[in-house]
Amino acid sequence: MDTSFEELLLATRRALYHRIATAQADGRAPSLVAAVVREGRTVWTGARGSVDGRAPDADTQYRIGSITKTFTAVLVLQLRDAGLLDLADPLEKHLPGTGVGEATITQLLAHTAGLAAETPGPWWERTPGSLRPTLADVLGQDPLRHPSGRTHHYSNPGYTLLGSLVEALRGEAWEVVLRREVLEPLGLTRTTARPAAPYAEGWAVHPWADVLLPEPAEDLGLMAPAGQLWSTIADLARWAAFLAEGDERVLSAETLAEMRTPAAATGNESGDDGYGLGLQLTCRNGRTLAGHTGSLPGFLAGLWVSAEDGLAGIALANTTSGPLVGGLAADLVRITAEHEPRIPSPWKPRSEADPELLALTGTWYWGPAPFVLRLRDGRALELAPLSGTGRASRFRPEGDGTWAGLDGYFAGETLRAVRRTSADEGAEVSHLDLASFVFTREPYETMAPVPGGVDPKGWRSA
Repeated sequence: MDTSFEELLLATRRALYHRIATAQADGRAPSLVAAVVREGRTVWTGARGSVDGRAPDADTQYRIGSITKTFTAVLVLQLRDAGLLDLADPLEKHLPGTGVGEATITQLLAHTAGLAAETPGPWWERTPGSLRPTLADVLGQDPLRHPSGRTHHYSNPGYTLLGSLVEALRGEAWEVVLRREVLEPLGLTRTTARPAAPYAEGWAVHPWADVLLPEPAEDLGLMAPAGQLWSTIADLARWAAFLAEGDERVLSAETLAEMRTPAAATGNESGDDGYGLGLQLTCRNGRTLAGHTGSLPGFLAGLWVSAEDGLAGIALANTTSGPLVGGLAADLVRITAEHEPRIPSPWKPRSEADPELLALTGTWYWGPAPFVLRLRDGRALELAPLSGTGRASRFRPEGDGTWAGLDGYFAGETLRAVRRTSADEGAEVSHLDLASFVFTREPYETMAPVPGGVDPKGWRSA
């Protein structure tokens, strides 16, 4: 029986509720909502505090701050997948005249373009976007803080540039494109650029007394692609499922996996955190998480996805500072995974297999080091050291009889099965060629083109 969609156990639900209750009380948040997603389905929601005198629910909007960047990044990857740009393109190619046009689109997505963290004053998050009507106002006279591509430096103006890039190539406002290309296909009807009732007001909590001060909720104008959106835990649960699994109406699972791949190290002392293409990456308790945190005056937000566990955690609060909801969202994933580990899909034998592919599987040697080649779903291959440590990669079949590396050391490299007689497709395979490495059926096989040749006297005692 498949139990992957059953409700969480009582002990799990209590542990999750205790965690959010503690966060709301200790963090003194006026209200807090949270959710857990398992295998694409919301399996738990919880709430503490009140909004307008009643408990918030899964349909109550909160401002999500920089989680907005994940939506903007998806719009940019859609442009790439549609052939309208290359991630290696300099910004100047598509959005000329910014003064930072040498920065590439990848660098902007990964915060390695060297741009300033914030706009010139006054602080953009607490003032109307009308104060910054042009990109020149957003960037200022000295927009760069580091050489492009040299270091990770989180930049909010960088995502304004990406939003303007979307507008330039789509010919419509960022908000319009977002609604048509992402929100409507995924059914995110409660994710909006401006608050739509019911929604939580944003508050600041006095540091030394239990009193509140309302925070302004400004329209951010050109800075909208960096942090404008409002959403609910119900919508963000669907968004988290999309970030884990993809949706062909918006982006493929393969492109989402690319977004979750590290593109920059953040330089944190722990060495655990990184950034992909529009997604923050972190390692918590040995678990790799992808997602984003967010904050704007009056609001905190966190969303983390563990693709390996099939889990996501989301937390939203209406306070400027207080509960660390990014850590809270990660803890929701951890608690669920520890209480109820993912149940693997049942193993099933392949319905059919190409005999020539089966003949490729088994042990291969890179020099004296043994590797094993396995056949995976479809015609995919996996090459890994027999010892379990060392360079391992998965490979996607290409249309020309080769395979492209998907991850690890050989990501992007081409794997070829080279036959002894090139004119005969049915001829015996001599060796595997991978990024100039030659893998043979025997260690330093004399009949294969081992780089540097093989001593004709062969193996011998010392």
